[in-house]
Amino acid sequence: MKAKQRDETAVLADDFALERVPPAGRTPMLEILWVELGIVTAMSEFVVASALGYGMTFWRALLATLVGTLLLLLVSVLVGVAGSNEGLPTGLLARWSGFGRYGSMLISFIVVIGCTAWFGVQNSICAEAIVRATHFHVGMALASFLSGSIVILIASLGIHWVSKTASFVVPLFTVLVIYGCYRVLSSSSLSNIVLAPAPGPSLTLATGASMVVGGAMLGAIVAPDFTRFCRTGKDVLWVMLISLIVGQFGLGTAAILLSHAARTQDVIAIIFGVAGWLGLAIVVLATLKLNDANLYSASLHAANAIEIVFGHKMNRGILTIILGSVGILFSVFGILQHIVGFLLILGVAVPPIGGVLIVDYFLLARDRQSLAVTRASNSLPPSSESVNPVALLAWLAGFLVGESLHIGVASVNSIIAAGIVYYTVMKTMAILSKRPIKYFRTVPTISSQS
Repeated sequence: MKAKQRDETAVLADDFALERVPPAGRTPMLEILWVELGIVTAMSEFVVASALGYGMTFWRALLATLVGTLLLLLVSVLVGVAGSNEGLPTGLLARWSGFGRYGSMLISFIVVIGCTAWFGVQNSICAEAIVRATHFHVGMALASFLSGSIVILIASLGIHWVSKTASFVVPLFTVLVIYGCYRVLSSSSLSNIVLAPAPGPSLTLATGASMVVGGAMLGAIVAPDFTRFCRTGKDVLWVMLISLIVGQFGLGTAAILLSHAARTQDVIAIIFGVAGWLGLAIVVLATLKLNDANLYSASLHAANAIEIVFGHKMNRGILTIILGSVGILFSVFGILQHIVGFLLILGVAVPPIGGVLIVDYFLLARDRQSLAVTRASNSLPPSSESVNPVALLAWLAGFLVGESLHIGVASVNSIIAAGIVYYTVMKTMAILSKRPIKYFRTVPTISSQS
């Protein structure tokens, strides 16, 4: 009995990183809703919205926020429903949704680098806030270690603790924002604010929508990392709808109002001025809340990549500790200041993944049957494509379009381009060969060999 309990504990700590989430492992909608609310009600999103308000009139900024939110909703619901249907995180889902085994390894590698680096960036911001709040009595190294260690602990304990953290911090952060709006707006005329010109240099509608979408698209693409715990596709729809409307649109509107009222984009300074130490504490907690999701996704994708390369299943909790420690070191030594440009490139590299995955899973449905057959036994298909060169070609095309086309929303352009290229080439190959292009070359699923 004790041995059995230890095995169950190990599975819970690993959070089904390399297998389907079984029916017994699915959670109530509210638990995943808190996770997604924690991701979108982040200080980074608040800062983006305030910059948006600073460069646009209130109504144009609101329109840009609405357009960006709807685009994020469409992508996150489609990808999230696929993750919920199959009970698989993005990395594993990609093996049977276009990219194949080694293609999914490439995806996981990109996500690991991106999420770990952003963990380090957010940890640096949090640590710097602690240093300033203590008047430099606590050094950067110690502050980075303390804030990073808390996040590592939460993320290593699994999805339930990530959700519990968000359920505690999100209400506090929301109350602080409402209080800040009340204090700032009580001395201003709301009608004057909404009719006033942009306080700062003008931004176009397309640029504004791109700012909204660009910062959050990584979260939309890795939505299956969390929605795999949802019981139904309807739960996914409600989770994304509520979190994006309340978090992305609602919080964004508040930030726009504050930036117009104070005629500055430095909304964090406004919050600190209004709420003092309480405001600083909640800002720090909000940063931690986003960071545990970053680290959680990074550990899942690291587990996928390691299994493919080395044929070894490594516990997700252990990987969380390793990746978190690397992120802390990046914070301490200031390495992250020199790779901001690289992180922006990764921001364009991630969205095309969604274009290929959505087209393959919902339109071509090449592996939907094999996934459906094994779903009943809560197992994985016995084999997958080794790699799909068309998917990689489509991903590259989407990346190049996102980087070079300066019309519209870059992230959306890259998703659409990748999807069109993938669908067109796959259909053309099927017509020329006079049969469906289902597989290029199959290899056994590693989990079936174990």
